Amino acid sequence: MPVAQTRLETLQVCKLLQCVRMKEKNQIEKMTVNGIPHLINYNDASEGLTALGVAAAANDDEMIEFLLELGAHPDVPDFKGRTAAMRAAEFGHVQCLEKLTKAGADMKSIDLEGKGILFYCISPTERHAKCLELAVVNGAESNNMSRDGIPVFMFACETAAENEDACLLLLEKGSDPNGKQEKTGKTCLMAASLSGSVKVVRAILEAGGDVNVLDIQHTHAAHYAALTGGFEVLACMSAYGAVFDQCNNKGNTPIHNAALNGHAMCCKFLWQRGCNPKPKNNDGETAKSLAKEKDQKEAGKELRKAEKAFGKVGKNNEPWAIVLYDWVMEQSQKILNAYKRFDPDEKGTVQKDEFSDTLVGMSAPAEEADIAKVMTLHDKARDGNIDYNDFLTGKKWMNKNYLMSAFEGKKKKKKKGGKGKGKKGKFKLAMPICTSEEGPRTYGGAPPEMFIERHIHFTDTGRFDRDRPPKHPLQDDSAWYLQHPEKMYININDATKNGDFDSLKGAFQKGTPVDTRDKYYKTPLMVACSIGNIDMVKFLLENGAYINARDNFKWTPLHHACHSGQLDVVSFLLDNGAELEAHTMNGGTPLTRAIESSREGLVTYLVDRGAKLQTENKKGHSPLDLANSWADPRVLNFMQARCDGLPAGDKKGKGKGKGKGGQKSARPTSVPPPADKENTGPIPFSASGEDLPSRQRKGSILRAASALASGVDEEEDITYIPLKAWTKQPTSQELIQEKRVRRDRYGWEVDFPDFEMPFMKNVTKKNVAMGDDDD
Repeated sequence: MPVAQTRLETLQVCKLLQCVRMKEKNQIEKMTVNGIPHLINYNDASEGLTALGVAAAANDDEMIEFLLELGAHPDVPDFKGRTAAMRAAEFGHVQCLEKLTKAGADMKSIDLEGKGILFYCISPTERHAKCLELAVVNGAESNNMSRDGIPVFMFACETAAENEDACLLLLEKGSDPNGKQEKTGKTCLMAASLSGSVKVVRAILEAGGDVNVLDIQHTHAAHYAALTGGFEVLACMSAYGAVFDQCNNKGNTPIHNAALNGHAMCCKFLWQRGCNPKPKNNDGETAKSLAKEKDQKEAGKELRKAEKAFGKVGKNNEPWAIVLYDWVMEQSQKILNAYKRFDPDEKGTVQKDEFSDTLVGMSAPAEEADIAKVMTLHDKARDGNIDYNDFLTGKKWMNKNYLMSAFEGKKKKKKKGGKGKGKKGKFKLAMPICTSEEGPRTYGGAPPEMFIERHIHFTDTGRFDRDRPPKHPLQDDSAWYLQHPEKMYININDATKNGDFDSLKGAFQKGTPVDTRDKYYKTPLMVACSIGNIDMVKFLLENGAYINARDNFKWTPLHHACHSGQLDVVSFLLDNGAELEAHTMNGGTPLTRAIESSREGLVTYLVDRGAKLQTENKKGHSPLDLANSWADPRVLNFMQARCDGLPAGDKKGKGKGKGKGGQKSARPTSVPPPADKENTGPIPFSASGEDLPSRQRKGSILRAASALASGVDEEEDITYIPLKAWTKQPTSQELIQEKRVRRDRYGWEVDFPDFEMPFMKNVTKKNVAMGDDDD
């Protein structure tokens, strides 16, 4: 392996490799004749590349043939020990590998990691499969082991689900089925079980693989199969005598692994085949508790059954019968072919002697007495003939819960019934949940319109804070020496929820609509009402928010305000034109939302304002019905008293239409329209010129000289705009006062993380009460 060392050798090797890539055969021939001796076999100084290796990696079989004719040796490796044949196999270049094998390339060469050519052939493509077959036929070592102690067959089994044909070919060519990694003790069977390939697992076991071997962590192959939900793999291992009741060093059994990932059928199969579901692992977890912790409901259901039934022997589920059944299911085709030889007339029956001799000859895992029991069950007519097709189903001698058909998915039966029969089911309102797309980006690549620029209070905190503000705008010169923060964006509804007035002011000044909606069609006013922030509600209405807007469930801001249970917000909305009898998609009114929040004062206020008591929602529930289901006794008593006081005619006729309620207006009349921006739009033309504003003439030297001569003073604009203006911050005393106000409005729980708004608080109380009743 000559390596380019001198300047001349390095340049000539680089030129040769470049010519190989460019397919310049004439130049290559000149260089081999006139260049340094054996140039064709030199290695590049950087990575050890050879001309033959470059051609093999480029899939240039014509160049390989040309280089071989010039004397290139096929077994010259690069600095990683890879020959040209390995490079061709790595990329699946079949034609190149054929040329190299014909030239006598050594298929038993290994690289610096101890990997032979077969390691490079393991890949899930047809081209790599052909390369593998070509390498094996030409003498590649099928039991090659890398320096890490990994056999090539185990390396293939790790991806057996994708490389089944490659694994079967290696096994056919003599790979050890019991090969294992030296450091971990992991076997080929474990690797194939983890990949989930039942075809490879079956081939390993048929070739003599040990099904019950453990690695250094005492992990069984069943642990790996259960981890990925390989039910068919577990069934195959059970047929070859696998012992599933194994604990690894962490105390986990295979059933723990199956429960962890929610493989319910694996859990059922394992406990039926002898894996105890009751032991705890080193963390004190049983399989059932693991399933519960991971919210695996189906697995938990099977494990509850397992803990009750494990160890109990019933009819047709004796251990010998289970073992024999699994073996029969695995060998069913061979058994069927054997019995057909005794049944040339295809009657489907054989004699008792033929039946038992066949099973004994195939080394069935059952005693002669057990086989005799099976024959007795199938010979009801006592004529000595046994239906072997019936035997292969196992239905007469095996419990139906242990049959393979019990692990298939059950199909739901269609319910029979005609029109007008049976009970009428509960009314289910079809409720489409409409969501809106975010929309395109705004001008300049900014996020969609619902995201506004977040206001960041930018100042030198070592000089100024909320209790030590600058005395005048010019004092805060922080913007001239501090690094400016990057732009950040926030959802307009999140800014409303957080009370970020500064971000909202900036957005509205830049032209963001005050009624911008999120994906659920909610406006900032709805969010402010849902959290009961009266200051934010006033601010949004002052900026022109639509007071009767509706979200995707047809809720108005008044519905959200009633749900929050804040009387002052509801009163303010009604005073500004909110619709009192607005109906949601399911027919709910603001009154029903107030009843659900269980606020007596709010319910009383709405009724006094004229809210109708005779409405019904889509389920036919009146406000009194909802009070009976949702509200506390005070609200229920109030509603009962008001409904009892209604005239007889009003009680019978329940209004289903929308009432007028308060005054309904398209826009709040008390809210002044937003001020027009200055200098926006063209100046209107007037013939007389009286209505036009005076226009400032452009400056000029002659006019300035004339003004100086006449003694007229020129007005000069000395307005200064700071680079970053100080944002007014609430002082510590104001923040404390704000906390007091919040406690007065929402209660003392508002300062704690588990605080709930009135509606959710009412629901929580109901749930706790129902739980106490159940106990």
